[in-house]
Amino acid sequence: QVPLVESGGGLVQAGGSLRLSCAASGRTFSRSQMAWFRQAPGKEREFVAAITWSGGTTYYADSVKGRVTISRDNAKNTVYLQMNSLKPEDTAVYYCAGRSTNYGARITTNHREYDTWGQGTQVTVSS
Repeated sequence: QVPLVESGGGLVQAGGSLRLSCAASGRTFSRSQMAWFRQAPGKEREFVAAITWSGGTTYYADSVKGRVTISRDNAKNTVYLQMNSLKPEDTAVYYCAGRSTNYGARITTNHREYDTWGQGTQVTVSS
């Protein structure tokens, strides 16, 4: 089975909104720290947002803080990324990522510490 499957990407105009979803298997999702990364052609993979397994702690990149909200529904094994006030520079392939954690594990923005990834969903913001 595919461990993580992103959906919800698309083409929007600047100022618009999108909600991305990431569906995970129970094994992948349980006690996991989840995150969203993005990557545009020719650019480095960039951290966007992360959330602890309980949903009690979140962290955002400065570039999206105030415009983006990450959340999760453990009953549905799904993590979301609500994006508002989208800008052309938000254009990228958005990837969902996860990692298993112990109690008290800290949020990490380092993509190397996430071991489970989806195939990505394209977000294009027109000017």
